[in-house]
Amino acid sequence: MAAVICGSLAFDTIMNFEGRFSQQILPDQLHILNVSFLVPQLRRDFGGCAGNIAYSLKLLGGTPLPMATVGTDGAGYLDRLRELSISTEFVRQVEGTYTAQAMIMTDLDNNQITAFHPGAMMQAHVTHIAARPDIKLGIISPDGRDAMLQHAEQFAAAGIPFVFDPGQGLPMFDGRELAAFIDQASWVTVNDYEGKMLMERTGWDAAGISRKVRGLVVTLGGEGCDVWVDGEKTHVPAVKAAAVVDPTGCGDAWRGALLHGLEQGWPLARCAELGNRVGAVKIASRGPQNWRFDQPAA
Repeated sequence: MAAVICGSLAFDTIMNFEGRFSQQILPDQLHILNVSFLVPQLRRDFGGCAGNIAYSLKLLGGTPLPMATVGTDGAGYLDRLRELSISTEFVRQVEGTYTAQAMIMTDLDNNQITAFHPGAMMQAHVTHIAARPDIKLGIISPDGRDAMLQHAEQFAAAGIPFVFDPGQGLPMFDGRELAAFIDQASWVTVNDYEGKMLMERTGWDAAGISRKVRGLVVTLGGEGCDVWVDGEKTHVPAVKAAAVVDPTGCGDAWRGALLHGLEQGWPLARCAELGNRVGAVKIASRGPQNWRFDQPAA
């Protein structure tokens, strides 16, 4: 059973700031902000939500079908996907653009500042979703605005259940648009900050959203996550990581585990438990696609 993963393929430039942002940014001087951070460590990784989720799902034994766009500099990413035996059937190369680029800086408290150039991602809406016997599941992760809107409509029209996980793309949409996403989706996942914004813009609380879909998950970082089904909340505790090295891509690793569990027909809380285990493994490795998961996924 295959899962279509709508989102970005991106190159991540990851930098570590050996201090704390809170000690460098003066709250009363934000109107004249002008700061520079020394970053002795710099690394370039394969990233993007679609790529990271596909990597996680593949490690867990799933069949990911990333639906994304790359630019003229994206040949290396296509080669990597093929080396991982991840299909590039729905990955388009757009001439005259760069592949999406994320510049991510992390401080000692694992706070992050990110600059993102969308590049070819803004053409992601050109690729269409249609019903197919082997496609049983999908996810809408952060992508071009038009792509997120159109792919959600196409999933619904094709009768393919999907996860709506807007991530950092959530602020692009107003309450009416977010309500439409929820009405079309089968599951919704957000972190606690995104959850508050989602509820504020739609006017629906967590219990109300969970009654409109098969389930809602609100991730809480190191505190685990809250799983809402039919208006009832279950807290799923976090799994202690062996080491906290790099949070980049932890959410995407979690999403891959969620898809794996949903493919197996597991209850949503069990899917979240696996997500927490996988996230704890990922955070102990640098980069979003350099980790391994050797534990049983069952």
